[in-house]
Amino acid sequence: MADMSPLFRRKAPQDRVVTLIRKPGCHLCDDAQSVVEKVCGEVGASWESKDISHDPHLHDQYWEQIPVVLVDGRQHTFWRVDEQRLRKALTD
Repeated sequence: MADMSPLFRRKAPQDRVVTLIRKPGCHLCDDAQSVVEKVCGEVGASWESKDISHDPHLHDQYWEQIPVVLVDGRQHTFWRVDEQRLRKALTD
């Protein structure tokens, strides 16, 4: 019998949160945002954007990897966002 405890239950896309960590004037960040907006819109996931220039902790942690995409607070990717990989992460 499958274990259906909360630890093993998969989240529906609508219960997932994608965070795009970016900085102003970054063309890779603009490209990443386009992919995040598209995929989240298609699967129903919510997303947010955080600017490293307004958060010293995020700056220290991610400044060499911008843009960074987190899914539910865990790092998913950086620099370039693969649309199919993000969709899979949100729907599997």
